[in-house]
Amino acid sequence: MNAPDGKLVERLRTIFDEGHGVELPDLLTDRAFAGRDPRPAAVLIPVTDRAESAGGPGAILTQRPADMRKHPGQVAFPGGKLDAGEDAVEAALREAHEELALDPSLVRVIGATDRYHTGTGFDVTPVLGVIPPDLPLVPNPGEVESWFEVPLSVLFDRSNYTENRTMWKGAERRYYEMHWEGYRIWGVTAAIIFNLSRRLDITESFGG
Repeated sequence: MNAPDGKLVERLRTIFDEGHGVELPDLLTDRAFAGRDPRPAAVLIPVTDRAESAGGPGAILTQRPADMRKHPGQVAFPGGKLDAGEDAVEAALREAHEELALDPSLVRVIGATDRYHTGTGFDVTPVLGVIPPDLPLVPNPGEVESWFEVPLSVLFDRSNYTENRTMWKGAERRYYEMHWEGYRIWGVTAAIIFNLSRRLDITESFGG
């Protein structure tokens, strides 16, 4: 199977470049809850090159096993800490391969978007990429319980999310969440989506 090279890549690159050509105030962050020396990490946002007639492009997300020591059961994009000598793109592709057996050669990288500082001490760089649809992804049972796909027009529509506030580490924290077919998308993952949705006119471009 070959990496995607069609119109979706061109469309995403165009709106990605346009959206990142301006300064955006008030992007979501948990920097106030983090320590002084966050650890660099990266996640891959894999977008399927799915035809509009088949439901349009979607994004792949994973759910962590319920017995994981950190963030059990949470929904996330494939990703993790950078290894020595890696940049964010290399780390995101490596982690997606480790978690889902996603062949890095099949990913057409669009670009890296706004970094997100988590309250648990990570400086996360999200990397947007396009992959062929319906790949035979194989979850690593030690890291992934299941994976699922959400249409871009749904995932990046901010009206589908509810805003919540809670006390955390002695201060009020604002976060967003959305439910999709039994999965709860919230916290850091929802914040990354929310920030990127302000950069990309997804709902206008992909059937929203």
